[in-house]
Amino acid sequence: MMRLPRLTSRQMLIVLHDLLATVAAIVVTFFLRFQDQQLHDKLAGLEIFIPFLLIYAVVVFIGFGLHRNKWRFTSVPDLYNIFRAATFLAASLLALDYVLLSPGFFGTFFFGKITILLYWFFEIFFLGGSRIAYRYFHYARTLQRVKIGDSTPALLLGRAADAEILLRSIESGAVKNIWPVGVLSPSRTDQGQSIRGVPVLGDVDDLERVVADLATRGSLVTRLVLTPSALSPDARPESILIRARRLGLTLSQLPSLDAGSLAVQLAPVAVEDLLLRPSVGIDYRRLEEFVSGKSIVVTGGGGSIGSEICKRVVAFGAARLLMIENSEPALHAILESLNGGQSNAEIVGRIADIRDRQRLTNLIMQFKPDIVFHAAALKHVPLLERDWDEGIKTNVLGSINVADAAAAAGATAMVMISTDKAIEPVSVLGATKRLAEMYCEALDHEFAQRKGPDKNAMRLISVRFGNVLASNGSVVPKFKAQIEAGGPVTVTHPDMVRYFMTIREACDLVVTAASHALAPVRRDVSVYVLNMGQPVKIVDLAERIIRLSGLEPGRDIKIVFTGIRPGERLHEILFANEEATSDIGIPGIVAAKPVRPSIESIRSWVATLEQGLARNERAIIYNVLRDAVPEFRGEAA
Repeated sequence: MMRLPRLTSRQMLIVLHDLLATVAAIVVTFFLRFQDQQLHDKLAGLEIFIPFLLIYAVVVFIGFGLHRNKWRFTSVPDLYNIFRAATFLAASLLALDYVLLSPGFFGTFFFGKITILLYWFFEIFFLGGSRIAYRYFHYARTLQRVKIGDSTPALLLGRAADAEILLRSIESGAVKNIWPVGVLSPSRTDQGQSIRGVPVLGDVDDLERVVADLATRGSLVTRLVLTPSALSPDARPESILIRARRLGLTLSQLPSLDAGSLAVQLAPVAVEDLLLRPSVGIDYRRLEEFVSGKSIVVTGGGGSIGSEICKRVVAFGAARLLMIENSEPALHAILESLNGGQSNAEIVGRIADIRDRQRLTNLIMQFKPDIVFHAAALKHVPLLERDWDEGIKTNVLGSINVADAAAAAGATAMVMISTDKAIEPVSVLGATKRLAEMYCEALDHEFAQRKGPDKNAMRLISVRFGNVLASNGSVVPKFKAQIEAGGPVTVTHPDMVRYFMTIREACDLVVTAASHALAPVRRDVSVYVLNMGQPVKIVDLAERIIRLSGLEPGRDIKIVFTGIRPGERLHEILFANEEATSDIGIPGIVAAKPVRPSIESIRSWVATLEQGLARNERAIIYNVLRDAVPEFRGEAA
């Protein structure tokens, strides 16, 4: 027996409306179909029939979910549902008519096929018409508020399908303070059309003409909104950015909906969005299934990488998040950012230093995480060449503290953020990160040996990647600040080459690597390397950023070479010569199988490091680093 669901007061009003619409459809149909005595006879029978029809209609409407439709968002699927419900009712009346035809009942048709067809039409008209009218009323009110408010006249740039997503968001009120006055589409089929009442005024090459034409008609366009299709390499986004800045237009972008975003919202267009190759395709369903419902710890949660990992795991449905950060302002900033979102995750931030082993262990054990992402680190090469002891304390001893605390808390995985500088390192940064990698690899191997390959042993993995655009201390913010100051832009060497990727892409691939490591079948892989694409010459990057700022390199902004800094090398590498690599079947990630020393050897090196730190003996520290990482060529000054 089917039980009718409990309805809210709003849903009861919708059901009542639909019943009145059904009565109206029946009555209008009969008055149009029949006349005089025949109508009088039919109405007498209708008085008996209508109560039973309404009871049956309630079941049909609820069965098809008409009560769940929010009228201000009425769409084609909702209208199709109305079509199905009305068709089902009409078919039921047709079946009933054939039953009434029997001599034992009425002996003739009560409705007739034409009557039922008319009823079907009016049922759809009354059920759907009121919903469409309500939506249009709400739409008109929204547009009126936008027009009379302080909304910015804007042009949308991109294909019709992308532009419609933004227009729907504006109509619903999800995107505010913007009034679209036209669309520029690269598609020929869009030309001369209109999208939700907004005309397509030309293509990308018509930007200057359209802006000038709208200005003469009283619409002073001040913003250009780029949809995802406008940011594709084929659309020449760099040229668009330069032209828009010459026109004095503020640039915004509509992020792609498949990027794991919680809502449709506009974001500023940053120079770094246009500097690289297209991002690797991310399997967001995989990430959501992996993260959803889990408890996550992120060390260094206020840093560039750590804060983005926090945002991504929250977007992917983490149930609980603990951010550990030693900078109070950075922790406050990420807490404010996450608490202002739409997530239901329990978000906690704690001030702590990963060097403080006891406090770190207590925090992680109390939280009992499923996964720990270790992003806290000291990472500036020249600074660590000078303050080498701080690099040992944080990058080596701090990482060991995090790994041991995660293991003690029963986490299923600890993911350490590493660097391409850990391969054949020439700097303290690279050597300390490589030693931290080795500890995680050895501990991962020990757990596997202790529990056996078929058991669910804790995984400890490292993920290496190169430079991240727009991260704290990266070259792009530095160049932008130098350009804003009028130059010069400083580059260390004309042949300096680096790998780059965006923060979001790097963090999504980090989570993807963790999902691979925790697959049901254990892989003998503990180091993952992100595909950084083609290396970029830093001087070329500087020139592109200058041009994207609307200036000319060498004429408006000079480029000055300052010399290679301590610990730097011209070219970064992703794999050491003795490392075996393997394709794991995931775009953008390659696995490495480095030679791992025993956990006893690593602990012996660590004990010697601690003794060297206590006596401030730099030579001992460097000897240990060279023993542990034979490729390390650093020299104690």
